[in-house]
Amino acid sequence: MVLKRCRVCNHRFPDQPLLEYKNMPMAAQFLPDNKNIKNDKGINLKIYQCPGCGLIQLSNTPVPYYKEVIRATSVSKEMQKFRRKQFKSFVKNFSLRNKKIIEIGCGYGEYLSIMERYCLNVYGLEFSANAVKKCRDKGLNVYRGFINNDMYHIKDAPFDAFFMLNFLEHLPEPNTVLTGIYNNLKEDGVGIVEVPNFDMIIRNKLFSEFIADHIFYFTQNTLTKLLTLNGFEVIEVSEIWHKYIISAIVRKRKILNLSEFYEISERLKEEINLYIKGFNNVAIWGAGHQALTLISLLNLKNKIKYVIDSAVFKQGKYTPVSHIPIVSPEMLISDPVDVIIVMAASYSDEVIKIIKRKYSEKIKIAVIKDSYLKIIRK
Repeated sequence: MVLKRCRVCNHRFPDQPLLEYKNMPMAAQFLPDNKNIKNDKGINLKIYQCPGCGLIQLSNTPVPYYKEVIRATSVSKEMQKFRRKQFKSFVKNFSLRNKKIIEIGCGYGEYLSIMERYCLNVYGLEFSANAVKKCRDKGLNVYRGFINNDMYHIKDAPFDAFFMLNFLEHLPEPNTVLTGIYNNLKEDGVGIVEVPNFDMIIRNKLFSEFIADHIFYFTQNTLTKLLTLNGFEVIEVSEIWHKYIISAIVRKRKILNLSEFYEISERLKEEINLYIKGFNNVAIWGAGHQALTLISLLNLKNKIKYVIDSAVFKQGKYTPVSHIPIVSPEMLISDPVDVIIVMAASYSDEVIKIIKRKYSEKIKIAVIKDSYLKIIRK
């Protein structure tokens, strides 16, 4: 099946691919031997750039083993040295020594064994049953599994941190995996996400970097977009390992606590009710969205004679829900009020000047600013 829409934002692909490579290897990990060489056939790779999010990706079906992590880089002494320095710094910077860290897609535990030097509670998640067994034989705390839905639960969650190294580019549903990771982290959870560097591939014109195993080809920009879309704040993103890898340090984005808004609205409601208690006729100046919201939230229905607005298309109509008539400013002459409460947001100062200049000095003026009632003219 050839995909026609972006796997991240669902935007439809262009009619023509960015590139099309014919007769390519069907998988990087399929090396035919004498028994199956007759069955080895090439495939066509179609490479698209999403017009929506900009992400470069294949439209091809994922390789059969995409859930498993297969690494050859672990044999590199230089890479091992690099990971020791990187993990040590990560643990130190975020005070993770006594916390819980999990690697998503841990393979045979190559990097878990290094991380164990710096963190006391290291875990791994891996789909390959054979790899999980080998990890456990080494004494590593690894679970078999794959994040295939947003609410996937990993044993021993929530974790303080995670790392996922050169695995994301293989996954056909990155939103699902990243959201699943998000839901298995503590509120202040942090992580490292690394992918091959397509910025470098473009700079150096490395046309040979395309392979069926890698569905996605991330730039710093598109990786940041994907991580942000799935609940992460990108603290730092950089090119590492001879610029072949993009490395992003992320933090779980916190949900805002806006419960204080309820307290503020109740306080303002009390202020206004106390203020207008001594007046018979009260008007509001402003029929914009802020005023309409305030009228409803503060339950001012039956307490306001009319709402004034200079916009002709609003005049002769009524406020939603509260059904207070909206009138021209000239109503202040033919049917004056005792007090005007200005609710015109950024235009409030201008409105106050108009009232003072054009209408009776007997009219009291108050204004709502920064959720406080301020008396302008007593």
